[in-house]
Amino acid sequence: MLELHIKTRDVKENLETIRESGNIPAVFYGPKEENTPVTLDAREFARVWGEAGGSTIVDLKGVGEDKEVLIHDVVKHPVKGNPIHVDFYCIERGKKLTVSVPLEFVGEAPVEKIGGIVVKVMHELEIEVQPRNIPHTIEVDLSPLTDFDSSISIADLHLDETIEPTADVNENVASVTQVKEEPKEEEVERDISDIEIESKGKDAEGDDDGGDQDEEK
Repeated sequence: MLELHIKTRDVKENLETIRESGNIPAVFYGPKEENTPVTLDAREFARVWGEAGGSTIVDLKGVGEDKEVLIHDVVKHPVKGNPIHVDFYCIERGKKLTVSVPLEFVGEAPVEKIGGIVVKVMHELEIEVQPRNIPHTIEVDLSPLTDFDSSISIADLHLDETIEPTADVNENVASVTQVKEEPKEEEVERDISDIEIESKGKDAEGDDDGGDQDEEK
């Protein structure tokens, strides 16, 4: 199991000072745990977070008994993008959790070879599951998308029997669409002889106008 080492934190301690020292201010809490402010090493957290995401259990060590937690919320710096605060949620053993797990789309959709476009309707799936059975990701195989009427619903996913989706299993995870080409406007070819006749007509009108002007003079 992934581990993180934490230290207790005085709430009066300046948060910027903590960050400048290479640490991150954090807090852990849960149904049977009070809000407890702590700090942890920024580089260690970045490594573990990259592996665990928000759906893998992590062991917190260093403050009282070891605690099994999920990385519940991460606040990032608005410009640099690095984590500046973390919330850990302490889980209760034996009780199911409701978590959102990222979907990982794998394989190729045959329909793309005939002009189809795969639309990923969902990017994560909310499930109820025992903490120990939380998957890191849920795979979605795109190979059943063979024609324009194909789709993949939650019911089509190969979920472990310990996992219960909270949404209707008939909801689509992925579907297919196609780009409809707009009909091109036909260019009307104009007969050159028409242009010549029209041009001559204008010249004749010009001559008539000139004649009238001469008579007036």
